[in-house]
Amino acid sequence: MEITITGGIIAAIGGLGPGIGVGLIGAKAMEAIGRNPDASGRIIPIMIVAMGFAEAIAIYSLVFAFLG
Repeated sequence: MEITITGGIIAAIGGLGPGIGVGLIGAKAMEAIGRNPDASGRIIPIMIVAMGFAEAIAIYSLVFAFLG
């Protein structure tokens, strides 16, 4: 298997965006729970789904990095 610089670039850029996104999702969810603790039962499941979508993008870029 040949290692190329493009695979590293794809993995780095493809992991940067979802990493920032997951951090923002978590921060805003904790901020919302801090403001309204009674709504945590509705906020946490939505937060987990949104984090899953962001991580799926990172997995796609990882696959492209292996192919590139």
